[in-house]
Amino acid sequence: MQIGHYQIDSPLFLAPMAGVTDGPFRQLCIAKGAGIAVSEMISSDPSLRKSRKSQQRITHHAETGIRSVQIAGYDPHMMADAARYNAQKGAQIIDINMGCPAKKVCNKAAGSALLKDPDLVEQILTHVVQAVDIPVTLKIRTGWSPDQRNGVAIARIAEQAGIRALAVHGRTRECRFKGNAEYDTIATIKQSVTIPVIANGDITSAEKAKFVLEYTGADGLMIGRGAQGNPWIFDQIQHYLTHSQHLAKPSLNEVWQTVRKHVQNMHAFYGDVMGVRISRKHVSWYLTNHSPDEAWRQQFNRIDTPVEQLDSLDQYFKSKDENVVI
Repeated sequence: MQIGHYQIDSPLFLAPMAGVTDGPFRQLCIAKGAGIAVSEMISSDPSLRKSRKSQQRITHHAETGIRSVQIAGYDPHMMADAARYNAQKGAQIIDINMGCPAKKVCNKAAGSALLKDPDLVEQILTHVVQAVDIPVTLKIRTGWSPDQRNGVAIARIAEQAGIRALAVHGRTRECRFKGNAEYDTIATIKQSVTIPVIANGDITSAEKAKFVLEYTGADGLMIGRGAQGNPWIFDQIQHYLTHSQHLAKPSLNEVWQTVRKHVQNMHAFYGDVMGVRISRKHVSWYLTNHSPDEAWRQQFNRIDTPVEQLDSLDQYFKSKDENVVI
């Protein structure tokens, strides 16, 4: 897949997820086979740029892979300025958020709320594309509600505005994350534009990935919740698409080494206090299939130092398999 002048080695993308796709997780997913890992959403409001959260989200030094940074907002000029700012900070692709269904985003007429106003969509896309000399991509939903699926019209506006690739989540804003994603609209969008289309929504296994790719005719796939606690999903999907065979699941020792390194990286990235706190949810996702008892979970979530957190994980994995290499 080509996005601007960038050649994408793998058609598998890590979806931008607030509070999830930070620097450590993006780098892990790139190492496990993601072609592009899109950043957490960054507000276009310049008054928020100096906040700790924003500063962490615009930090890209030492990152490998193509740096795709997602921006969100509703004002065309502010969005254009945000695109320029992030390009100066190291973004290589600017991604525009018109897919987030969160109330705090939609209540400000940003995210998927913009799908209600095609004229404003066109203004934002045109301003951002003209503001930077790097590729601009867009993420949308199929529409505002099940009876207002205007994804095809938005896709055509995007192509005309100069958007280089389009990711489409197979739900409307009203659906949020309820029910099942539908792929008919994505298939229609793919047939309606010539830019690359990336299908997103409920892709949690290699078999589902192959089905969605073939059903929609999409150029690539975007994985969101399916990657939480399972960064191996990218290699697993790629192997299945290439060889029609399943890649062996990671051994317990590999899971442990991956979890430990990820947690250490979060400690380094966020600092001792926030690193420990943010690590808790990732560890919970990793261990979903390993069934730690509730007592262990409660004890782990009370830990407040990096050393204790790592020691507790060591003990947990060692208790599961004496051959785990600590």
